Amino acid sequence: MLSLLLALGSSLAYGCADFLGGLGARRAHVLRTVMVAAPASLTVELLLWPFLGASFAPATLAWGAASGVASAAAFALLYRTLAIGPMNVLSPVTALVSAMLPVGVGLVQGEHLGPAGLIGLPLALGAVVLVSAGQGAKSARPSPTALLLALGAGSAIALQLVFLHQAPSDSGVGPLIVGRAVSCAVTLAAAGVMSRRLGPDKPAYALSATAGVLDSVANLLFLLAARSGDLAVVAVITALYPVGTVLLARGVLAERVHRGQLVGLGAAAVAVSLLALT
Repeated sequence: MLSLLLALGSSLAYGCADFLGGLGARRAHVLRTVMVAAPASLTVELLLWPFLGASFAPATLAWGAASGVASAAAFALLYRTLAIGPMNVLSPVTALVSAMLPVGVGLVQGEHLGPAGLIGLPLALGAVVLVSAGQGAKSARPSPTALLLALGAGSAIALQLVFLHQAPSDSGVGPLIVGRAVSCAVTLAAAGVMSRRLGPDKPAYALSATAGVLDSVANLLFLLAARSGDLAVVAVITALYPVGTVLLARGVLAERVHRGQLVGLGAAAVAVSLLALT
């Protein structure tokens, strides 16, 4: 039950971070947003170090660095994917892939699900698709390039989660610190190379920094959830992050919640209940 609650918290934090980061990216180039968000996220993890501890054994450094590279790749692929659209089709593809790969890894590593879990897991995956999809998803047809990028983005997100899970369980926040430091370095290097394409607009500092803080919280909650529960279950619950984004868009931006998304929200609630019984 604890791992389920932590995964739900991680999902909510990821959803809020994506919403705020999306708002920030509307005001300036996405790399400018990430250049604020990533250091803010790293700062939070450094502040948590004295309280949660951290070790930097070779395995922690290796898995943490790998998660950082995957995180940077996820940012680049995800935003490129959504830039060439259509978002309503590609978002659920990305979310579904990011959930299914960790599920496969967990099952290969010997995790087992009870009868309730065998029902709740595919139901949760379906909820990811329904909540992520908006009106017009059926009529829009992405290009083969867009679909490949979406698969790549989902795979990069999944690899980040898997790599964090593989880090030693007694490493504290070490993998998060290493991963975020590597991600910051990669992002800043990319921004330096693309400096002439970033435009003159200044980033929304408050929105971007808050998104980075929430992303850090989401990573921490996922790591704790994965250490105390099954990766297969935790990854799927975490992939329900579009729920938070959809609800915030409805409450803050007055965006319409479509019928399919309402069905997805209901399916998510049922799936979480079933997985809690696993």
